[in-house]
Order: sequence, then C-alpha cells, then structure tokens
Amino acid sequence: MSTIRFANGDEMPLLGLGTWKSKPGEVYEAVKLALEMGYRHLDCAPIYGNEREVGQAVAEAIAAGVLTREELWITSKLWNNAHAPEDVLPALERTLQDLQTPYLDLWLIHWPVAFKPEVVFPETPDGFLSLEAQPLGATWKGMEVVLKAGLARHIGVSNMSPTKLRAIAASATHPPEMNQVERHPYLAQPELVACARELGCHLTAYSPLGSPDRPPGLKAADEPVLLEDPAVVAIAQQRGGSPAQVLLAWSLQRGIAAIPKSVNATRLRQNLDACALQLSPEDLGALDQLDRHRRYVSGDLWAMPGAPYNLASLWDEPAG
Repeated sequence: MSTIRFANGDEMPLLGLGTWKSKPGEVYEAVKLALEMGYRHLDCAPIYGNEREVGQAVAEAIAAGVLTREELWITSKLWNNAHAPEDVLPALERTLQDLQTPYLDLWLIHWPVAFKPEVVFPETPDGFLSLEAQPLGATWKGMEVVLKAGLARHIGVSNMSPTKLRAIAASATHPPEMNQVERHPYLAQPELVACARELGCHLTAYSPLGSPDRPPGLKAADEPVLLEDPAVVAIAQQRGGSPAQVLLAWSLQRGIAAIPKSVNATRLRQNLDACALQLSPEDLGALDQLDRHRRYVSGDLWAMPGAPYNLASLWDEPAG
C-alpha cells in the first residue's frame, strides 16, 4: 500500500479505516477483521464513543500476532471541550488508556470550535467558547507539549480552512503536519490542497464516499448521492471497479489519504482493493469537473442562533 511520508521518515498508509458512526458492538468486529485483511491505519476520536472497543480489538490482534504496534498507524483527535492548553494532555491520556496504546501516531484538533470544559455537546449557545476566548494558537501550544513528550508522534488539525491553517502554522514552533477534512469530487477544495502543499502539511479525506450513512438529521432532503453520480458510475464500469473504489482512488492517486468507514466485510475488502485501482488522467479530470463545493458535513451543528460561530466564520467562506 502507498504511504504518506513525514519529515522524520514515518510513513502513514494512504488508506485507513474510519470509525465515525461505527456502532458499539460492531466496531470491535470491524477493526479485528480489517486488521486481519491488512489494514494498518485506524482513524479514531473520543467523541465517536467507541475508542475502548477499538483499543480492545487492537490489543487482541497484537496479542494474536496479527501485527505489531509499530506496524499500525493510529490517529485520534482532541475534542472541542479540551481546547485549553492545560486540558490537552489529560485528554490525550484518556484516549491512550481507551485505545490501550502508549502513544498515538497522529493527534489532531478535531474542530476549530471550542466548548466549555464541562460541556460534551452544547445544547444551548452558553456551552460554547469563542475563538477569542479560547484561541486556536493557545490550543496548538498544548498540542506541541504532547508532541515533545512523545505521547503523539505527529500533530495536526481537522476541519481547518486555509486561513486557519496558515494562522496556526505562522505562530507554531512545530507547524501542523496533517489537516483532515471532508473531501471528495463534490468538494475538491483546490485552494485548501494548494495551501496544505505550500505549508508542507498532508491531507486526509474523511467522508470520501459522500457519507451516505450519516444520521437522517444530518441529511438534506434533496441532497445529491455521490456514489450514484453518472460520471462516477461510468468510470467504475470502464475500470472494472465499484463507484466507491473510484472515489477512493481519486484521492489516493493524488497522495491524499482516505478513511472510509465500514463494518461490512465485503465493503472492507472492496475499499482495501481500491489501492490497486488505477484511474487515467482523463478519469481524474472528469471527476475533478464534478466539484460543486457540496459539504455533506456542513458544520451547522456549531452555528446555532446565539453561538459565537456561523458557517461563514467556520469555513472562512462567504455565507451561502
């Protein structure tokens, strides 16, 4: 499998297993099966509510000799209620305990959104902290502390616009090495890709298949289904692959990691096999033309009336 190489020589497999939306009781079996198939990159987060199961599956796979810890890349994320610099290390220590690992390969700031420490998920605007009250630059200093301590081998961000990525990098001692963002042919984000490359920051694409299994409350009634796009389906038929494999190959061939989620054995195998699917330059160009700047994960959960966030400020883009 192709990898992303970091400045210190560490390599992250381009294809990983996402665990967002994997239900308790399912994620354990999915992770064990994925590791047996050959997956060596897991993407996790405490807010997904399943890191203990992931950790148990990993520990059992290591004990059974399926792989060693050194052969596995584990990413997790700092939740929004632990942005105070002094809260970053304790949050990471809880994740390490749940995942049963002495270190993370990659630790990310999950969102450029801050909550009060006692709030897991705000129900009212009072649960938020503005970025003026809790600046991302200060949170980043806490991230650098855990890097220096060796508890995370690499640090980065998630859901950051080019504006926010540049701002963090400008004041950082150790600039972000990764930005994990929603990315697929309907949301190609060429400006962000160019910005990341300019800054020497790698990219990981979440929801690379258009997140068709999102909860109904996060879906629009008339949203387009990426996996059913005629151009995607046509290329899949021409290349002897599935639409999902085409969408994954679109990222992987550009050196952008992708972390599709699945708990289904057949789809786990198909997603892994996407690493071998080769798209032509014409295929890649046709998929590039599908860009409609369509976010499936809009961020509107953080834009409730009275909160210090709105979609324009979250993504640093004009409203609408």
